[in-house]
Amino acid sequence: MADKKDLDFTYTTIDKLFRLSLGESADYSGAKYDGDFSMTLEEAQRAKHKFIADSLHIKKGSKVLDMGCGWGPFSTYITKERGAQSIGLTLSEGQAKACQKNGLNVLIKDCRYVKPEDFGTFDAIVCIGGLEHFCSIEEWQAGKQESVYHDFFQHLYNLLPVGGRFYMQTMTFSKNMPAFEDVSVDAPRGSAEHVLALMIKEFPGSWLPYGPEMVIRNAAPGFKLISQSSGRLDYIETIGQWRKRFRKFSFRKYGLYLSLLPKYLTNKELRNQVEVFRISPNRVCFELEVMDHFRLVFEKV
Repeated sequence: MADKKDLDFTYTTIDKLFRLSLGESADYSGAKYDGDFSMTLEEAQRAKHKFIADSLHIKKGSKVLDMGCGWGPFSTYITKERGAQSIGLTLSEGQAKACQKNGLNVLIKDCRYVKPEDFGTFDAIVCIGGLEHFCSIEEWQAGKQESVYHDFFQHLYNLLPVGGRFYMQTMTFSKNMPAFEDVSVDAPRGSAEHVLALMIKEFPGSWLPYGPEMVIRNAAPGFKLISQSSGRLDYIETIGQWRKRFRKFSFRKYGLYLSLLPKYLTNKELRNQVEVFRISPNRVCFELEVMDHFRLVFEKV
């Protein structure tokens, strides 16, 4: 799995940039347009939050675990709009500090290993994008990917009552996934092999599931699938909206860009990050159908 160092590299490095571009509760996951791309980014993110809360039957007093909570957009929604109690978990110090500053109950903890003795049990659990970081390339190469997901659902099983629901939103590899040995930052620019290599640079220690079937298979027999939908086109639009926000001028944001210039000149990994922002390889991967994106609702049986 991506460890704290990996996730700090990805999320803490860009913490200020994201909050300056997308707001204090920056939502770094695909929104829910459902084909209506006249919606604003904020409206589509709110539609996603409402869909999740409705699917999980979250109401006043519900106790909810927000796994991989990011900057806390979903926790903010359910505490303010539904009157729920939320505990958020992240491995990024930058995200945790931002959430705590904004009054959210967020801790730095590996969500894969939460036990009932840690926080008790929950009425509902949500994991928006977290599964993408649970399996490393090395674990996949060692044939451990299925067991990683199976073990995760075993932990989930112990945290929910029968009938309790779990929402997962995750990228997956899709039909045009290239051979791993061909994936390289030196591959032709813009090719599937090139953009996937940039994705690996952006999210070190992370490897995606091979379609929703892999996730559903490892959720059984403890969980039944309630609903499944693809958010690939929605994510393409979301990333397009992010790009506009990142480029929108503000003195604070462009001052931050300038402050990173010395590090950019001396740090190859930061240059890779800038290349990622310039190209948006995840968007290209969705467009080429190297990757897909799914919303999955499960119920404990």
